[in-house]
Amino acid sequence: MRQSPRPGTGATSSDAVFGAPCWVSLTSRDLAATHRFYAAVLGWTYRGTKLGGRFSVALDDGRPVAGIAELASAWQVPVAWTPYFAVEDADETAARIRERSGTVAVGPIAFESGRAALAADRNGAVFGIWEGLLSESWPRWRDEQPVWLRLRTPDPFEAAIFYGEVLLWASDRPGACEVAYEGDEVVLRSAGRVVARLGRGAVQAALDPVERPHWEVFFTLRDLPAALRAVRANGGGVVAHHAGPAGESAVVRDPDGGLFTLTAPDVT
Repeated sequence: MRQSPRPGTGATSSDAVFGAPCWVSLTSRDLAATHRFYAAVLGWTYRGTKLGGRFSVALDDGRPVAGIAELASAWQVPVAWTPYFAVEDADETAARIRERSGTVAVGPIAFESGRAALAADRNGAVFGIWEGLLSESWPRWRDEQPVWLRLRTPDPFEAAIFYGEVLLWASDRPGACEVAYEGDEVVLRSAGRVVARLGRGAVQAALDPVERPHWEVFFTLRDLPAALRAVRANGGGVVAHHAGPAGESAVVRDPDGGLFTLTAPDVT
């Protein structure tokens, strides 16, 4: 097994929370334009990283929320929000993805604090894997859930088998993520906390990317109407708007086509 960087004080290593979502990141074409849009919509500020000028961390009231990387053109990938899952060994995980008919599009690539790869499951939903150190604020990111995830897929039970075998969910290893089948959804828990859901509602051959299998990235905020006005005023678009007993949510698109969902805090 390839050795990851040793955790420093307060840092968490990916092997301590293997299988769990550990970050979300946006591949962007223009970092400055992306910063302006998400600052207007979500009130984010930004700080740089040790990875260089094409990378930044988005902050919500000072807490790290997501990464932004100006890599869409360099990696020849779409502008998209992608969840990353913690793994012990990126090479072994990439091999398991390929063995189960998934694809590895990029990587594993080495960074200063770990190694990453960009992959897709059998239905084409894109996700990332990360081996190495997590942000020192990662426990707060997990516990406060400024971000949450849902996989839109044709068959959540089949998808749970794929991800379970790749990311070692529901294994007999201590610390493994727990999987529960609740209604038509698969619910993923890490240390007792709900960290992702896998649900129906995707068509693999759909022309509209909103309808194709994908990991839906949700950001919670208090004033959804104001955020939707800011989306439209800053070159984005509202793709779908849902209101129900659980609250409101809206699928939106940034000016470069990156899809994400805005929701009230109680829609989890």
